Amino acid sequence: MAPSSRLLAIVLLSALYPHVLTAPAPTVFRAGTHQARIVGRGLELHTYHPPSTFETFGAGIDHPLSKRDNPDLQESSIAFIQSRLGVNSSAISYKSGFSGETAKHAYVKQIHNGIPVANAVANVAFNNDNKVVTFGSSFIQPKTAAPATPSVSQEKAISIAEDALDGTHNGQPASIQYIAKDDGSLVLTHSMQIQNKAKGTWYDAFVDAHSGELVHVTDFVAKASYLVLPIQKQILTQGFETLVDPYDATASPLGWHSTGTTNSTTTTGNNAMTYKDTTESSLTGASSPTLNFVYKQDPTVQPTVQTNVDAARTNVFYIVNTVHDIMYRYGFTESSFNFQMNNFNKGGQANDPVHAEVQSSAGLDNADFATPPDGQSPTMRMFLWDYTQPERDGGLENDIVVHENTHGMTNRMTGGGTGACLQTTESGGLGEGWSDAVAEWTEHNSSSVPDYVMGQYVSNWGPGVRTYPYSTSPITNPLKYSSVKGRTELHGIGEIWANMLHNVYASLVAAYGWSSTARTDPTGSEGNVVFLHLLIDALPIQPCNPTFLNARDAWIQADANRYKGANRCLLWKAFASRGMGVNAANYGDSTAIPSDC
Repeated sequence: MAPSSRLLAIVLLSALYPHVLTAPAPTVFRAGTHQARIVGRGLELHTYHPPSTFETFGAGIDHPLSKRDNPDLQESSIAFIQSRLGVNSSAISYKSGFSGETAKHAYVKQIHNGIPVANAVANVAFNNDNKVVTFGSSFIQPKTAAPATPSVSQEKAISIAEDALDGTHNGQPASIQYIAKDDGSLVLTHSMQIQNKAKGTWYDAFVDAHSGELVHVTDFVAKASYLVLPIQKQILTQGFETLVDPYDATASPLGWHSTGTTNSTTTTGNNAMTYKDTTESSLTGASSPTLNFVYKQDPTVQPTVQTNVDAARTNVFYIVNTVHDIMYRYGFTESSFNFQMNNFNKGGQANDPVHAEVQSSAGLDNADFATPPDGQSPTMRMFLWDYTQPERDGGLENDIVVHENTHGMTNRMTGGGTGACLQTTESGGLGEGWSDAVAEWTEHNSSSVPDYVMGQYVSNWGPGVRTYPYSTSPITNPLKYSSVKGRTELHGIGEIWANMLHNVYASLVAAYGWSSTARTDPTGSEGNVVFLHLLIDALPIQPCNPTFLNARDAWIQADANRYKGANRCLLWKAFASRGMGVNAANYGDSTAIPSDC
């Protein structure tokens, strides 16, 4: 709340913004716009993200610069947003963009008084015919704005954030930004990154630049030859194998142990480094001078025995690199904000390989992945699980490693590399669902689509760590769109989306078959190839903090972009089978499909 001495200084704004902008939402907690968090030393904080509008345009619509030859992406996106929302160009700041195989993507922030509004953003996608195919916006029509000159110093704000979040400023530059609140006000804030490496927390903190109150956070954490568990195997009881030079030369042209300037004989390279706990120098070296990483895991002793530590570090290094190579083939590249030390002059920000902690001492029975903005290395933490004796190592269950690594991709590709656009309860749940879906995708070995269970090995429990197996059977798994309103925990919401995607996958494979080379060849027409293309193509075109309906619509549009809508009816039928038909709204189910289907 602003002090009374400042009330007269607050500027009324509603007349300055056209009616087409998103009006402030009522102060009601909603999964699609809010998230409640316990941060720091027990502080309960409710963060707000203005609701996004999301429009898809099929084959596309013209924009003001359509007639130009080779129009600039930044100019085209700003011109379109000006025309669509009726705002001046001074209210728009271009932040990032990239060109993919089927679309060009631009990401912007709203500006007020020359200051960015951190949680008011927009994104535009243009197809290869230079037409707009999607537009997402959470631009707001604010009622009031705090004065643009801070009365609390940056140093004081950093101290407040460090104390509230039980961490320290990590040295990334602080900035001044507005935060839009759900009462229609704009709060002027100091923004800075606060980390606690021991506890695994990593926030972008926003401290009111007048009152000194912590008002908002972005949480970046989403809770040669190698003897490894091949990626298509889920758990170590299925058998380790020695793989020789498993890297993909297209995705990792220098292999997994070279950055172009430095070569290594340890579990570090251009895409990732894996080490024990928080000690980055605690790497696994080759077991012979020729880049052989052959360490036999012994399940009869504790995971902390050295040979088991080496086995886990090697396996996580292999999985993280393999996921990098697969996703690179399908569009998660340097220009679309992936994780590499050297980007080979192909766009994006370099110096951000995945830092993977094996046997993190910060917790048990879990894993997490912190995704900061492009150019900063993410941190994956794999924990031990104490459901058995000896304990079991999460780094040796591939579905968990793939799940966590996928958080990095979905957080980077949604919102233009910020790592800040899956922050509401609903969008965070979608993030969990994509992670389970990609983990399942990597483990299919035939056209059969059996029920899928996550986390069986580490939990020592047949049903695994989810409520139901992922299944096409509504008896085995009854979850549908309306189930969202009964759940508040992110993984619980994620199960609903993951099971929808399981049904989409099953429908595509039933229609088009299954490719055994899909992990290295994305050019096929088989169902598993189509599925992963659509999953990844949909991420950059959806709005910041998408809802289930936004995510569904992004899949439909991604199919229009890549396959000219060939799978439109199949996708609608699969989504409708779980309540996401054309009339689904506000967590109410619909089994209706378009009339031409």
